[in-house]
Amino acid sequence: MIRVQSEPIDVAAETAALGEGDARAGGIATFVGRVRGGDGLQALTLEHYPGMTEKVMEEISAEALARWSLLDLRAIHRVGRMVPGEAIVFVGAAAAHRGDAFEAARYVMDQVKVRPPFWKKEHRATGDRWVEAREQDMQQAARWSE
Repeated sequence: MIRVQSEPIDVAAETAALGEGDARAGGIATFVGRVRGGDGLQALTLEHYPGMTEKVMEEISAEALARWSLLDLRAIHRVGRMVPGEAIVFVGAAAAHRGDAFEAARYVMDQVKVRPPFWKKEHRATGDRWVEAREQDMQQAARWSE
């Protein structure tokens, strides 16, 4: 299940829903990315390409489901204006064993960081600026194809 939304992510509800009703779900791994504060950051605006963003996130999800033995998988990404401390992304994986859940969640997060068409703008007292993808994020995503 993937979603792109402007509403806040209900992390507790999404976590509780992972593998719900499936007694085989012995391992659940989640990742929550939050807007970092500091360095004068007042807010962050995320824009995306509707339709294409969801398509790429679905492809990433399908890749994870094919690669690991998962019982459930969720990837939710926010768009719009957010302030430091707000959840911007949630990834959760449920599997019979922790290894598959951990690896799948990390894979999905590494890919969601660089592949879907999201554009990030930082708002600071000194002005606004668009943020480019970080080389470290590109390397993290690429390591899965090695």
